[in-house]
Amino acid sequence: MKPITLTINGETIRATVPPRLHLADFLRDQCGLTGTHLGCEHGVCGACTIRLDGAIVRSCLVLAVQADDTIIETIEGVTDSGEARALQAAFAARNALQCGYCTPGMVITALDFLATAPDPCDRSAIRAHLSGNYCRCTGYEAIIDAIAMVGGQ
Repeated sequence: MKPITLTINGETIRATVPPRLHLADFLRDQCGLTGTHLGCEHGVCGACTIRLDGAIVRSCLVLAVQADDTIIETIEGVTDSGEARALQAAFAARNALQCGYCTPGMVITALDFLATAPDPCDRSAIRAHLSGNYCRCTGYEAIIDAIAMVGGQ
């Protein structure tokens, strides 16, 4: 067991964790942040995407002990802060979600795109940025429409 201290959604968390506990499992099981979804557990689907020190990462590929002394933002953090409000409204307006399983990771990735893209309305750039986030329900077009809608504001 290893003691760790992290800041999650603005709150300092201290815990003692097994050395091989994945960050996604820590967030879900020990912190109750179930918006971080587990899909493939191999870093392929993007359902577990979070921000770690400002960078988007697949939390299923990070051990909780590796996140010691970091700042983590989950979907709960970006929605509670209001940062995702426009994107959430655009997702709803464009019907860019169906089952919702991929949505938290998709929103975190989309926020990263909107913050870093030189042209946030470039549909091919949006598609490329989302390439690590799988959605089995929507066919992506509505998701891309929603992101471009926010990018054009």
